[in-house]
Amino acid sequence: MPVMTETTSYIVLAAAGIVIFIAGFFFRKIVLEKKVKDAMTDSRQILEDAKKQAESKRREAELEAKDLLYRIRTDFEKETKERRQELLALEKRLIQKEENLDRKVDLIEKKEKDVEAKSKIIKDLEAGLNSQKKELDQLLYEERQQLQRIAHLSTDQAKKLLLTKMESEVRQEASLMIKRIEDQTRETAHKKATGIISLAIQRCSAEHTVESTVSVVNLPGDDMKGRIIGREGRNIRALETATGIDVIVDDTPEAVILSGFDPIRRQIAKISLERLIMDGRIHPGRIEEVVEKVRKEMEISIREGGEKVVLEMGINGLHPKLVELLGRLEYRTSYGQNVLQHSKEVAYVAGVMAGELGIDFQQTRRAGLLHDIGKAVDHEVEGTHPKIGRDLAKKYGENERIIHAIEAHHEDIDARTVLAVLIQAGDAISAARPGARRETLESYVKRLDQLEAIADSFKGVEKTYAIQAGREVRVIVHPNKVNDNEAAAMAREITKKIEEGMEYPGQVKVTVIRETRAVEYAK
Repeated sequence: MPVMTETTSYIVLAAAGIVIFIAGFFFRKIVLEKKVKDAMTDSRQILEDAKKQAESKRREAELEAKDLLYRIRTDFEKETKERRQELLALEKRLIQKEENLDRKVDLIEKKEKDVEAKSKIIKDLEAGLNSQKKELDQLLYEERQQLQRIAHLSTDQAKKLLLTKMESEVRQEASLMIKRIEDQTRETAHKKATGIISLAIQRCSAEHTVESTVSVVNLPGDDMKGRIIGREGRNIRALETATGIDVIVDDTPEAVILSGFDPIRRQIAKISLERLIMDGRIHPGRIEEVVEKVRKEMEISIREGGEKVVLEMGINGLHPKLVELLGRLEYRTSYGQNVLQHSKEVAYVAGVMAGELGIDFQQTRRAGLLHDIGKAVDHEVEGTHPKIGRDLAKKYGENERIIHAIEAHHEDIDARTVLAVLIQAGDAISAARPGARRETLESYVKRLDQLEAIADSFKGVEKTYAIQAGREVRVIVHPNKVNDNEAAAMAREITKKIEEGMEYPGQVKVTVIRETRAVEYAK
């Protein structure tokens, strides 16, 4: 019994284990099936989501592609339309040019017909003129023959008789001319001698200046030209109105030109424009303000310049108005010569001559400095500058001898004093010295080069020098190529060529130098 019970227990336990195993197996199977089913459900859901996303991406890609295609089509249509318009405009221009060419061709054809008609008329006129010329030649020949029969003289005899008569008349006129020149030479001998002496003893430095009617203002850049002109030209008009000077803005790089015949106004305009450029504020109101300020400063500068000249010349007791007028002469030119420098030269030259002759030195200098004072206001007052200067000197209390010297310095009236003669001589010397007047520095240098070129054109010339401001030409020749007689002949030929081919003040001395040098070195 006990054994059965134990066996039964084992069987029961085995059965229970089997049941548990089977139950566990089916349980795991159910769990696994559920997991498989859940996994399949999840996978189907994932596939559906992936399909939805793919469909969404596809639709977005289609929309983007359609939008891109629309933009491309729109741009293409726009560009095509622009090209079509350009082609239409080009076609229109070509049609217009073709019409213009047709009109020009018609005009040319018309002109050709006119030229042909005129050529025919000219040929007819030439034929008529030739016929008339032949008739005129025949008439002249017949008249000449008739004159010879009436005068009982041949053509050669008539020419000889006429030349003989003309030679006699020319000789008589030449004699009269020579006599007149000799008389004039005797009359001016003293004056010429004074001039030569003064040239020898003058001890002043002579300056050369060139007359100019323009001033140049440098700019920091070409963009400044637009600011100077201003909107619709209002700035440049304001500057021209305020100064009375023409402002020229052209293609000159980084520069503006001021043009005007009044040098004081031109200087005011130049200083004003330079200040406006530095300031940067350029408008009509500012322009008028700056110009007025510069004008006042210019008046002070002119007065100070006159005082400086008076102090430099050692002249005392001069009226302040005359001092101011002397300062204005610094901006006045005559035939290219600065009038203030010219006045100082005359004062120096006349003063030295007065010292040599024992005349009042200070009074002579004073008269020389004031002799052209009328030129300071001759554009404002009617009359010649000697008369204007006389009136100014009389008005401001100058000595009667100085007044007379000022009035007589251009020989408008006869010189009654030695002082007046000295001022005349000093004025002539300063004005007539080579390079002082009537030619610019450029033409002066050109004249010197021309003198040297004429001498260099002769054979045997080694070197040529134009000296004494063009009053003398020294020609050095090769001694082996030119002898003494040929040197003298060369000097005459160079002189003749200069007379024929050049214009020059005074006279030109030609010196031909021929020398032989023997050189050895002691070693």
